Order: sequence, then structure tokens, then C-alpha cells
Amino acid sequence: MKVTFFNKVMGLILVILTVTSCKMTAQPGMSYSTSNKKAIKLYEASRTCYGQVNPATGRRNLTCAEEKAKKALEKDPSFTEAYAMLSQINIENGEFKVAIMYKQKMMQLSKQFSPSEYFYLASLQMAIGDYEGVKKNARKYSQNRNANPDFLEKCRKYIINANFAIKAMQNPVEFKPVNLGPNVNTERPEYFPSLTADDQTLLFTRDVIDANAVRAGHQEDIWVSQKNGSQWDLSNPISNSVNSIYNEGAPTFSADGKYVIFVGCEFGERGDFEYGEGRTGKGSCDLFASEKEGNKWSKPFNMGAPINTGNWESQPSFSSDGKTLYFIRGKVRYKQRRNPGEQDIYMTQIQDDGTWSVPKRLSDKINTPGREESVQIHPDGQTLYFSSDGHPGMGSLDIYLSRLDETGEWGKPENMGYPINTFKEENSTLVSSGGEFAYFASNREGGEGSLDLYSFVMPESKRPIKTTFMKGKVYDIETKEPLAADFQLIDLKTGVMFKRAFANKGNGEFIVALPINKDFALIAEHDGYFFYSKNYSIDKLVKNEAGFLVDVPMRPIQKGAPFVLENIFFDSDKSILKAESVTELNKLLAILNKNASLKIELGGHTDSDGNDDHNMQLSRNRAKAVVDWLIEKGIDKAKLSYKGYGENKPRVENDTPQNKALNRRTEVIIL
Repeated sequence: MKVTFFNKVMGLILVILTVTSCKMTAQPGMSYSTSNKKAIKLYEASRTCYGQVNPATGRRNLTCAEEKAKKALEKDPSFTEAYAMLSQINIENGEFKVAIMYKQKMMQLSKQFSPSEYFYLASLQMAIGDYEGVKKNARKYSQNRNANPDFLEKCRKYIINANFAIKAMQNPVEFKPVNLGPNVNTERPEYFPSLTADDQTLLFTRDVIDANAVRAGHQEDIWVSQKNGSQWDLSNPISNSVNSIYNEGAPTFSADGKYVIFVGCEFGERGDFEYGEGRTGKGSCDLFASEKEGNKWSKPFNMGAPINTGNWESQPSFSSDGKTLYFIRGKVRYKQRRNPGEQDIYMTQIQDDGTWSVPKRLSDKINTPGREESVQIHPDGQTLYFSSDGHPGMGSLDIYLSRLDETGEWGKPENMGYPINTFKEENSTLVSSGGEFAYFASNREGGEGSLDLYSFVMPESKRPIKTTFMKGKVYDIETKEPLAADFQLIDLKTGVMFKRAFANKGNGEFIVALPINKDFALIAEHDGYFFYSKNYSIDKLVKNEAGFLVDVPMRPIQKGAPFVLENIFFDSDKSILKAESVTELNKLLAILNKNASLKIELGGHTDSDGNDDHNMQLSRNRAKAVVDWLIEKGIDKAKLSYKGYGENKPRVENDTPQNKALNRRTEVIIL
């Protein structure tokens, strides 16, 4: 699950070690570029050391191999095979600049070397960001008549990336990363951040030392920190019910913070296995979920098919509308060995029956034959951030963004630019709900140690559609007891639901992200209660430091209880129901169908403007219009009655336009 710097050159290492070692490091008994017997003996000793592999660590005896090869060069400084060996050793040690130096020396001294060396040299130069060198050597290899087609294609991409990188470095974007500090970062690696919609709770992955871990004495856990002013409080493990001796990480919150979806991994050769205490998995890594009840997290459950397969599922991102999950799927072959080059972004949606749809791979505009990682669907629902090494970029994994176009398709990915992206791997990036800040993991100098989490101000051109958030509590209007209501946000312009969430079972609290350009209706539902329905306009809501605060009081279904239908609309002085009323009418219809013995009265009310008799008739006709709609939908007319009250029962004084609007209403009374 963890991303390391060396992943980006693993394929490069394998190519160079398998091909270069055959062509440039002569076998014992074969002719060498030197006749110095002492140099040859030391070189062959270097090869012997190189072939010694520690079974516990899987590491070669590189220290011995390097020492012998250097001594061989002391005997003959023109010994090209020794230079090739030292280049290989430094590749494995991650010392790419030194590896390039030795390879260039070998090429300068060798009377004859394979043209493929130009390709290998370009690959190493790409790994350190020497873009002019990349172009020079990639072009030299491409002139070879017998060039390997796969190498030719890679050289073509190298040149595209080098040209892009040079231009990007000439036009840098603003980038001033700030370490999140010792309350979040430690000497251990921290990565894969996630935030709630109000940006106040941070989840992330930490690689921890654990003597009980099932593999190699360390494993990954999920940690959490709360925002305190401009600082982050001391982080703690999320919960013993979530973390285990296995790997858990790459968490994503639902927008309301009620659910966490994360990756759980087990290493084995079976397709099905026990994961932690009673947890089972389908592949090398699966997606799990846990629900927050009050302040406690439930025992995680496997999200199951069709999300999880025998492949590798990881790095989830849950949309703020509560309907769509994005994640990474990688192909697993050869006894659960994953090929990082075969991983793409998939998405699945919650269907009407509550199940997840079969995940779909995003289009080739997003996914490439290369590697896609670290996906985030921003709370605006229209901006996708992800990492890839398959689009034009700085050479390895770069961060990109894509926006939904007018047809609902993802647009051409846009590179985030230099120095946000460099020749190193960039991923594990998260953009805050408001879009002003982003978070990422880096092993740059000056941190607490290894990978640390940083924040930076997002360049204006890379920001998502501006969003804000609403938070509050759902409760019984009489007892004040919290309710775990299901609530939806409906776009008043289109009538389409754009958010769905559930209040916390323990305390009734909720958080939802909101775009700033919508007027909407909030509808909350809970068994035994009238649905709560109210219209909101962002520009009329009052915001404080905690965001938009909205309480949702719900009234039990009981005799004599009045309930206002807030989203029943008529044109001025008319009694014909407007189309925008249908969502609210369907909720009332559902209550009547679910409660067979319920009998109700629909009451119409007006403000004090106009003639009293006219207002009485208008209010009666409006109430009748609702009753007629319900009868048309199959409700027994014996369960329905209606009455016009005109201006006789105002909710408030008719002294302002706002108060008059409150008095114009349709009410339900339980009979």
C-alpha cells in the first residue's frame, strides 16, 4: 500500500541489471577489456559478492561488491566492466547520479558498447531530472536501426516528458510547502491524508514499528488529528477496532465523517483469508469500512463484491454526495504479485436498493497504460485529482487534475505544474473542501523524518469549484434526543438530489459539503417522524468559524401534530401546483403509504394581503390541489381532507415580506 521513492525505478533497475550485466560485465573465462590479472581477480570477486543474497532481507552484498570493483579500478583505471558493475551497484543503492557517472565513464572508455546503453543512460537521467541529457541520449538511441520497439516507445515518451518538464520549470507555479509539525509527523513515514468536509479532522496513514506485526516487524495504521486554531493537535490511533497487526491505511471519510473507508492488506497465497479478528479478504488488499457511532468506530466490515476482487483494491475516495466511490484497482498475478504498471482508477455508485454497482474503469482520458494512483474526488463533485506516470509530466508520478465537462465526462488531465511536480514521485495529495489548501506527503529535507505530511496554498488556476459546508444536529423536537436521520439535499433549480448523508447514530450530528452556487432544499427522514423539509440559499445563511450551522428538529407522527410542507409551491394568487413541489409531495406520499392507518388534513394558509374572502378561497383551493395530487397517486380519499384557513392562523406577524412568506404555507395535521 505504501508508496516509496524506489518504486519509480524498479522497472528500470530490472532492465539494466538483466541486460547490461550480460553485455558489459563479462563472464569468468571470457575476454575482458583489461589484461591486468589482479584487476580481473578483484572484479570477479566483486561479481561473487554481488551474487550473494541475504535470505532475510533479500539484499545483495553490495558493500563487498563495491569495494572489490573499486580496487579493480585502482589496478586498471580503464577497466570498463568494473565501471559497469559500479553503475549497477549504485542503481540498487539509489545513488543514481553516481550510477550515471560510472556508466558515462564506461561508455567513454569502451571501444564498443551496445547502443542500448544510450537508452539506459536516458532512463537514469530521467530519474534525476537531467532533461537535456534525457533528450540527447534518447535521440541517440532512437537513431539505432535495430532499436528495440519497446525501448523506442519509452524514448518517445522520455522526449515528450523532458520537453514538458523544461517548459514547466521555466514557468513555475507558486509553491511554499509547510510541514504539519511534530503533532502529526514523526520519524516514521506519514502519508495518504484525508479530511472531513469542515477541514477540522485529519486522517492519515503511518508506518509503525510493531513486534507483533505479521510481516517484517512493522505495519501500517490509521491515525487521526483534530484542528485547533491554525495547528493540529497530537495525533492518535483512530481505534483499536480499526487498526490491527495487519496493514490498514489510505483512509477516506464520508463527507459527514460518519464512515471511514480504508484499505486492509494481508500477505498470503490464498484467494480468501482471515484478516485480523474475523475479517476476511478477497485479494492482496481489499476495501473495508467502519461506522462512527457517537465517538466510537464499529468493527470494520469488508465492502465485498463487486468492489473487492482477487486483485488489489486500494486508495479509496468517497464523494461528498455520499453516492460514488473512486478507488485504485491493480492487477494481481503470479500468486498475488502486483504489477504497479497495471493499475487504474475505477468508480462505483450506490444504487437505489443500497448495493454498489459493478465498478467501471474511468475512460482512457484519465487512465493510461502506465500507473494511476492516489485519486481524490473533490467535495465539489466536479474536480478529480490523481497521480499518474502515463500523462506528459516531469518523468515519474505527477499530480493532475481533471474537470467534468458539460456532457458529464472527465476532461483532459492538467498537470499541476512545477515545482508541485518534480522528477521525483508526487502523490498522496489531498485538496481541502474550500480548495485554498492542499496536503501531500514528502521526504524532503527539514522534516521530522522519512515521509512527512505538508500543506501548501493551491495556485488559483488549480483550485476546484469553491465549496463550503453545513453542519448541525438532527433531534426530536420534543425530547431533544438525537436522531440518525437520512437526509438529502435537492437542487431547487433542477429538482435533482446532489447530496445524501446520514446523521451519526450516537449524537445526531452531520457535516455535508456544499457548492456555493446552489439554492437547495434539505429533506430529512426518520422512521416514526414527519420528514423535515426546508429551503436554503447559501448567500442568506449565516456563517461563523464553524461553518454554516443548521439544526434539524423532527416532529413525531402523532395525533394533532401540525407539520408544515415547506417546499410546496404555487404561482402568486394561483392554486396550481408547480413542478418544484413534486419532491416534497413524494415524501408525503411515502409516509402515507408506509403508515396505512394514517388520516390527515391538508390546511392552506395565506398572508394578510388582499381580500379576506379571496384569501380563504385561495387557501382552500391550494389545500385541495395537494389532496387531488395524492388521490391521483393512489391514496384513499377517505384518509384525506382539506380546509382553507386564509389569514386566520399566522405563524408570525404579517409585518415584513419575510414573515408574510412564512405565513403562506401548506400544513398537514394528523387526524
